[in-house]
Amino acid sequence: MNLENQIAKIVEAGGAEFYDTETVTEGDNTIYRVYITKEGGISLDLCAQISNELSPFLDVNPPMGGKYFLEVSSPGIERKLTKPQHFKSAIGEKIKLKVLGVDKLKGVLKSADNQGIVLTTKHDDESYEYSQLGTVKTYIDWN
Repeated sequence: MNLENQIAKIVEAGGAEFYDTETVTEGDNTIYRVYITKEGGISLDLCAQISNELSPFLDVNPPMGGKYFLEVSSPGIERKLTKPQHFKSAIGEKIKLKVLGVDKLKGVLKSADNQGIVLTTKHDDESYEYSQLGTVKTYIDWN
């Protein structure tokens, strides 16, 4: 079983859903982020609890070589969509995306399956396969 599947089991046992992981470098520090979600939102206490549950597992099964800091958090309201599961959970939300060979687009995610998405833009519904997509994020129109 791969590392993400094991992390997902620990997160789910802690009362949340596993969303994704990310490794970033900030200054001289390497941070291994585990993103979690939960219906109704997550609290700092839940993040701390899951961090405490993940830490011993990651001590034995490190996600990378060298020193790193573990951070457990929400992916946020404006979050990256990278997996079919992310797209499926964002149906009905506003998204902005880069399509390979096309300018940036904005619209409402109408549907998603394991092959691609349908985006409702101001012009019409547009279909894209995941292989055509660059960066995709949900967004909030703050106006």
